Amino acid sequence: MNTMNRSEFMRGMRHGWPIGVGYFAVSFALGIAARNAGFTALQASVMSAACTASAGEFGGVTVAAAGGTFLEMAIMELVVNARYLLMSCALTQKLEPKLGTLHRMILANFVTDEIFGLSAAVPGKLNPFYTYGIISVSWPGWIIGTCLGVIMGNVLPANVVSALSVGLYGMFLAIIIPPVRTNRVLACLVPLSMAASWVFTKMNDAGIIRISGGTRIILLTVVISLAAAVLFPRGEEEDK
Repeated sequence: MNTMNRSEFMRGMRHGWPIGVGYFAVSFALGIAARNAGFTALQASVMSAACTASAGEFGGVTVAAAGGTFLEMAIMELVVNARYLLMSCALTQKLEPKLGTLHRMILANFVTDEIFGLSAAVPGKLNPFYTYGIISVSWPGWIIGTCLGVIMGNVLPANVVSALSVGLYGMFLAIIIPPVRTNRVLACLVPLSMAASWVFTKMNDAGIIRISGGTRIILLTVVISLAAAVLFPRGEEEDK
């Protein structure tokens, strides 16, 4: 590693440690949820190491808890994480054209909202070692938090684990409240989605429909997202 790359790596670490702290807190709640879904600490840690995406992992854990199949989980991950394809494409515009494929693949694998935000904000071209520095302090926080969440879920009393599981809903609120406050469409879609999920669950319990919980999640995600995109398209000026 030359001097410039080392400097960029260290700068990435300095900018990335708050992300690591945040990831640790969120992934601890993920670990609790994974433990409740039957994951071991090793399984949950491997999951977090392979998929550094909060919405994607919570979606996967939800499908697993609902008894979904591997195919249902794969489809869910594709739907929930589709936005990272766009982020990766956007990030390529920040890279030197001569940058090798291996660097591009590593960067694409670790694209998250926060890592993308810091990397995309770099003036001029992006040195991949800056992003590697961010990853080096944020990725371990995500894995360790998940692992400890499962371990503490196995050690602590059931009532304490149940109380800590509230952290999952706290993360959910932290995700949806900021955009809902500024977007009326989302403010309507969020309660609509909750109501639709409740109705589908009740219909399934009553024997009116017979589809797994994982399939219900996928269907609702795709149908509601598609309907919102068709009925309420965003203009280019709204994305600036």
